[in-house]
Amino acid sequence: MKPVLVRSTFAFSALVLALSGCLQEGGAISPSHAANGAPASVAPPPQLAPASATPASRYGLPDFSALVEQVGPAVVNISVTQKVSRSGGATAGEDPFAGDPFYDFLRRFGVPVPGMPGNGGGGGGGRSPEQIQQGVGSGFIVSADGYVLTNAHVVDGAGEVTVRLTDKREFKAKVVGTDKRTDVALLKIDASGLPFVRTGDAERTKVGEWVVAMGSPFGFENTVTAGIISAKARRLPDENYVPFLQTDVAINPGNSGGPLFNLAGEVVGINSQIYSRSGGFMGISFAIPIDVAMRVKDQLQKYGKVSRGRLGVTIQGLDAELAQNFGLDKPGGALVANVEAGSPAEKGGLQAGDVVIGVNGQKVDNSADLPRIIGEQKPGTSVRLSVWRDRKTREITVTLGEQVGEKTLAANPERKSDSTSNKLGLNGRALTGQEASRLGIPGGIVVEGASGPAAKAGLQNGDVILGINNQAITSVEQFRKLLDAAGNRFALLIQRGGSRIFLPIRIN
Repeated sequence: MKPVLVRSTFAFSALVLALSGCLQEGGAISPSHAANGAPASVAPPPQLAPASATPASRYGLPDFSALVEQVGPAVVNISVTQKVSRSGGATAGEDPFAGDPFYDFLRRFGVPVPGMPGNGGGGGGGRSPEQIQQGVGSGFIVSADGYVLTNAHVVDGAGEVTVRLTDKREFKAKVVGTDKRTDVALLKIDASGLPFVRTGDAERTKVGEWVVAMGSPFGFENTVTAGIISAKARRLPDENYVPFLQTDVAINPGNSGGPLFNLAGEVVGINSQIYSRSGGFMGISFAIPIDVAMRVKDQLQKYGKVSRGRLGVTIQGLDAELAQNFGLDKPGGALVANVEAGSPAEKGGLQAGDVVIGVNGQKVDNSADLPRIIGEQKPGTSVRLSVWRDRKTREITVTLGEQVGEKTLAANPERKSDSTSNKLGLNGRALTGQEASRLGIPGGIVVEGASGPAAKAGLQNGDVILGINNQAITSVEQFRKLLDAAGNRFALLIQRGGSRIFLPIRIN
């Protein structure tokens, strides 16, 4: 099975929750108690005091008990309730409880569960138009007046959100706002004088240092796990705004939204995703750096939404081949593959083929840095871009717009016309006027077959070649002339679907 990134949330039915509670009360799983054997009850301090782990004398490993005692009262359990229509809540023929381990457990042992398919009580056969689904997650209090941080996917689509403290108090929570791009949500409960966490500096964390996670994996509240930071600034697919902290702390469904503490008792991250072949923990988990989360929290608290700056460009990373083609000593920066018409980038003078190597003096080490840095700026802000163009650096000032949803284009080559075959190992044809108009470009070469250097570089059928070494292509004849003059090493600008990228080419 291919490993996948799993958001560590957990959904199950109301009846399973009730049954789980009965099992606990029956003695199979006893309720959690404090160290002295009395039920856990903590007088809420105005702010949690600094905590540290005490090294164990025999093995030299940290003892986290003091830390947990200090910071535990600010960690909360989050329960969400959602009404799901039989007809609209899941796709046709799909079991809405598929993958729920509690449901699978009950089904294997023949326990009838009302509302579940094949078990009577309104399940199956369309006898119940809607059902109640419940889920659990984790969170932590960030201010004494009741603001709580968690993951956006924990409360996504929730009809009712309940926050439960370690002293067993429960509050109905209001979702102040969510930001799906960073997977951060801000909740508010009607309470005061609550214990709350201290936030640390995720930038100062070090790979190899100890960290502690607290949360409710599989609904088991106030669970503590520990490990180390495995890597920093980890980039995940389709996650452009979060340089994740990677850890080996055991994170499972239900841990989502819980805090990641350093040994000083400071929150350095929000546990969000795991890398798994099975859906359970396999040694790799990811946390949102707390500085990213707090910037989102401040905007959600003030405006109810997050506004991000926008350049209006499509970018890509540079490998050694592309860096050499553009005259750079080493790979780095963000290569501009396309500039949207009428965008802030176009108005500021940014061009396709530029390499953005800095923003307001902050270095852009790789392409993933640029969306995050620009996204942290407010719309309307003027930023100074350091750009590598024509083998020298220049400064460009751009006034940012506001980030909106992504727009995609689709190339759909239709009929054939004149074709070309060359040292590149490419068969192609010129775009028709209708195709070029539909794609919003002056012209290009549609790839209809690739072998040799073209195939090795990654050219695919349907790609549209727009330029060679930043020189635009509008006809097959022009393409052949530029190709002959390009030598054995050059870069092609291509459009693939809704994206534009540069491909380095080497002719042996």
